[in-house]
Amino acid sequence: MIQRAIISGGGTGGHIFPAISIAEALRRRYPQIDILFIGAEGRMEMQRVPQAGFRIKGLHIRGLDRKRIWRNVGVLKDFLRALVAARDIIREFQPEVVIGVGGYASAPTLKAAQSLGIPTLIQEQNSYAGVTNKFLARRATKICVAYPEMERFFPKDKIVLTGNPIRPAIEQLSATRAEALEYFRLPADTEQVVLVVGGSLGARSINEAIGARLQEWEQSGAALIWQTGTGFADKAQQLLAGYRFPVYCAPFIQRMDLAYTLADVVVSRAGASAISELCHLGKPTILVPSPNVAEDHQTKNALALSTRGAAILVTDAEAHDVLTPKALALLADAPQRQSLSTEIKKLALTEAADRIVDELDKLVP
Repeated sequence: MIQRAIISGGGTGGHIFPAISIAEALRRRYPQIDILFIGAEGRMEMQRVPQAGFRIKGLHIRGLDRKRIWRNVGVLKDFLRALVAARDIIREFQPEVVIGVGGYASAPTLKAAQSLGIPTLIQEQNSYAGVTNKFLARRATKICVAYPEMERFFPKDKIVLTGNPIRPAIEQLSATRAEALEYFRLPADTEQVVLVVGGSLGARSINEAIGARLQEWEQSGAALIWQTGTGFADKAQQLLAGYRFPVYCAPFIQRMDLAYTLADVVVSRAGASAISELCHLGKPTILVPSPNVAEDHQTKNALALSTRGAAILVTDAEAHDVLTPKALALLADAPQRQSLSTEIKKLALTEAADRIVDELDKLVP
């Protein structure tokens, strides 16, 4: 029985949502468990984790600067200070296990736990392992992954294929179409909906590709649910001012379960959490990988689907010219949508959070 656990990581929704899902799965199995999150000060997890009902402490830490190497002297100093701070937090909290989901804070937290002899579990979301998780792998007790053939990055005997945890509201989708249409203020007779999401931080290339062709969206007769991120929200509203077609536009979508309920086609970045949700739901999807991520891992995630006929890949560079035409063509092609839905569904690994808790159980006597 696990009585105390620490979960560390974050930076983007792709790390935070799986972490919260693992915490919720632990709480379902052990209602009296005490869970503490450790995140990076100033990052998204410092708000999202308390909103989900969990405590969090922040470390002063930042990521490596891959372009300006000389700046990493300061990064190293921050890491060493964070390592000491993490060790102090762990000694005070006395967890039986520490879980890392990737992101800045997980490196010093798991390194500190490993130095104190506490079992650690890494959860790697992507098909190409992140720098932090590769750094931690040698001394990790268990490594839970979402894709096969991850022994390229990690010791084979530590790997367990569990899949990526997804949000419970999406794993157990129960919303009705009528409820979803009302929430997004779309007409009750809406027939087709395209959902455009750019990840928790938004996606400039996707936003510009949609915004440049609003006349085509208006002519299509489809409704549009468009998540812009905060940086493009005002611009999107300005662009939409002259058009009269069913559209819901917001910086962030709180009820993704309702958005997925309506979506006939999804346009998305290729983050691991988004892909896991799309696989679970079997949604016909166009993936536009972000070029601004470590190791170009989103392209590798997208290729893992597109080479199997499970998604359409549009590069960031070509999005401006081809994204809207491809999305509307897919919307009009029911057989292709069905084929994509069938193939992407084959890649789903269900109940991932519970599988990860099963592995955690094995680490605690």
